[in-house]
Amino acid sequence: MSAGFPGVTLWAEIIFVISALTMLAGALVAVMAHRIIRSVCGLALCCIGLAGLYAFLRSPFLALMQILIYVGAVCITIVFAVMLAEPDEPAEPTSGHGEGVWLACALLVAAVVGWGLATLVVKGPWATPVERVAEGSVKAIGIALLTTHSLAFEVVSVVLLVAIVGALAIAHGGRGAAR
Repeated sequence: MSAGFPGVTLWAEIIFVISALTMLAGALVAVMAHRIIRSVCGLALCCIGLAGLYAFLRSPFLALMQILIYVGAVCITIVFAVMLAEPDEPAEPTSGHGEGVWLACALLVAAVVGWGLATLVVKGPWATPVERVAEGSVKAIGIALLTTHSLAFEVVSVVLLVAIVGALAIAHGGRGAAR
């Protein structure tokens, strides 16, 4: 046992800290990068860190869906959209007069939100977790998707198919076709 959290082993704390730091680093890269491709890479890194937290919370299905949907679909779609977009005109240089004020405001808001979340985590009434392995298992989710929620599952698949076909139709002509 470790001294940090009661009932949690040292390895569990290390995995949690690595996942949280990965998520934080990815979020910082996504927000602070000046190029959109680097921001997308930061978003992907943040989503991978979140998937690590889902895995830490014993939810492998959510961890896998996080990677498949957000990293494998959303981030790749953004990269394709950037590659198919027209190159930007060179931007006019800006005078950075107001950047310091906006940075100070952003840091103040981040500090207030961080303090509020830290207070909630430390002083909040947390219920003891109840072990419910069968309810959130992959088998139970699969049975629910294919019996109780089969219509919604099929509608989502048709909508995704239409979105993919629409994206292919738009991207078919390439960059010069839209002119």
